Amino acid sequence: MGRVAKWVENWLVGRKQRVEIKGSRSGWLPVTSGVPQGSVLGPLLFTLYINDLDDGINGCVAKFADDTKISGGVGSIEEIERMQRDLDSLGEWARKWQMRFNVEKCAVVHFGSRNKRVDYYLEGEKIDSAVVQRDLGVLVQDTLKVNHQVGSVVKKANAMLAFISRGIVYKSKDVLMRLYAALVRPHLEYCVQFWAPHLRKDVLTLERVQRRFTRMIPGMKGLKYDERLSALGLYSLEYRRMRGDLVATFKMLTGKDRVDVARLFPLVGVSRTRGHNLRIRGYSFKTEMRRSFFTQRVVKLWNSLPRTAVEARSVGVFKEEIDRYLNSQGIKGYGDKAGKWD
Repeated sequence: MGRVAKWVENWLVGRKQRVEIKGSRSGWLPVTSGVPQGSVLGPLLFTLYINDLDDGINGCVAKFADDTKISGGVGSIEEIERMQRDLDSLGEWARKWQMRFNVEKCAVVHFGSRNKRVDYYLEGEKIDSAVVQRDLGVLVQDTLKVNHQVGSVVKKANAMLAFISRGIVYKSKDVLMRLYAALVRPHLEYCVQFWAPHLRKDVLTLERVQRRFTRMIPGMKGLKYDERLSALGLYSLEYRRMRGDLVATFKMLTGKDRVDVARLFPLVGVSRTRGHNLRIRGYSFKTEMRRSFFTQRVVKLWNSLPRTAVEARSVGVFKEEIDRYLNSQGIKGYGDKAGKWD
């Protein structure tokens, strides 16, 4: 056994615990399993413990702490049986290593109109099907629409605006701008590259939150929305999402984010046409929803960027270049003081 393994063993063994209720304490009892929560080593040891969870599984497995997902196509009887075998493998792993799944908290989400929507079982118990399921803070619907997610984040953001309006006495521009950037806008933009709305009604629903905020600032009520944005140096939320798509793509294609770039953004390759060398390939889809996925909606705009933007030496320089380019194309989503509160 190496020194690190011995060190971890010494840290885990010999631990004791007791319970205290209203000043009364129980006796000390040894802790023979588990990892102390809140420790630095806790996440690492848990990751090592579940590292072989997906051994022998044919489907796609995504592991994030205690949130494990398995997915795959189920267009045939063979694929349905394969999915059930994968679930059986998960159950066998859980029994072997004494980390049983709470089947009541598990759910199956059936995607696609041609999905046979069969029942699946984990450790002998039927897994309930769900129309909407929360995945790492994002509400995923079986129809892949985002109206539930939009409604959820708008409700949280409006509640925070109401708290700021009632709880803050000194409502100066500087104070309100900082509170909005720290407490409100993060609700509207959490994982937004994944669920960004494409229907106009959802886009406008999100934008109303920022409209409401700009009217809260002294001296702004009589101005139009774009005038308020210009005076405050804010981007519209729709523009921020478009700009965020480009920034995320830049980070992926330049290796700043560790993702499978070849799968997400296949490059066009050598071409005699004009443009930069990192142009990405788009695909044709029958549905508007598929065309609005992040990896597809960004294709046309990304390929139109000038070489000076794509070859930027840093993310900061890239942002300046795309702002300049979008402004030259008549896409103005920001005011004269853009970037001050960004």
